[in-house]
Amino acid sequence: MYAPARWLFGPNLMTVFGPIFRPGPRVRLTRERWELSDGDFVDVDRMAGPRDAPLLVLLHGLEGSSSAHYIRGLLAQAEARHWRALALNFRGCSGDMNRLVRSYHSGETGDLGEMVRRARGEADRIVLAGCSLGGNVLVKWLGEQGASVPREIKAAVALSVPFDLALSAQTLDGPGFWRWVYRTRFLRSLKRKSLAKLEKFPGAADADRIRRARTLFEFDDALTARVHGFGSAPDYYAQSSSRSFVERVQVPLLLLSAADDPFIPAQCIPRPTNRSVTLEIPAEGGHLGFVEGPPWRPRFYAERRAVEFLAQHVDQG
Repeated sequence: MYAPARWLFGPNLMTVFGPIFRPGPRVRLTRERWELSDGDFVDVDRMAGPRDAPLLVLLHGLEGSSSAHYIRGLLAQAEARHWRALALNFRGCSGDMNRLVRSYHSGETGDLGEMVRRARGEADRIVLAGCSLGGNVLVKWLGEQGASVPREIKAAVALSVPFDLALSAQTLDGPGFWRWVYRTRFLRSLKRKSLAKLEKFPGAADADRIRRARTLFEFDDALTARVHGFGSAPDYYAQSSSRSFVERVQVPLLLLSAADDPFIPAQCIPRPTNRSVTLEIPAEGGHLGFVEGPPWRPRFYAERRAVEFLAQHVDQG
């Protein structure tokens, strides 16, 4: 059972507590650079374990990395069960610029597919977890696979997913202090990396439009859609939102989202009829927050619940 921390009143404090105040759990990781089929690369952090242990594959959120506190928290939960793990850094998110003009986005599932293909060579029990943007990527990929999902995939968890990208962008682009804080943080990082990339690939997008962007919609319309083959931001959102893929998933999948998530309106959370999908919507929790316990020893429910769910299914099938 989840009992939200009462000393964090409101969804915004629940959301920012972890990124600001939580020291990420320490786990021993080894970084590997994986060359991709299109000539680019991704950096992957590996957590070692017994050869016959389940392998957990992790995907972080927008402008995050494998160092995000919630990824380290999931790794710590997996380590306690003596699992192995691979934490993906999306293209351009490991600290090194990727080679191609494209990077990553909410609907790009090709790199996850390539990661799973490689993981199948070293594990016959694979479980997946995606957070926020990474959760959207995961749900979309599982839906794309449908009945063709690799037999090694035993279960998956997606936390705080922006199932409807247009509605989520509209929410973050709206008025209010906290939305300004979140939007400004994302845009500062996105613009910095994109403008640096355009120095290497001049003409790939309009640098002036990127500099002038004051909303996520404007940034996605100027850059994300342009370099990733979409006609516009609305086209990108429509094709990349995972909501329409939920019913196609054919492995056990837990969707955990808070009704008070300040990034993701509750109305964009699907209510699936798919029996493979377990939907849990606590009233409180913020975005990737789900803090419980006292302030001197906080706990993070979503990470514990995610690995508990995966553990229930990892020996089945």
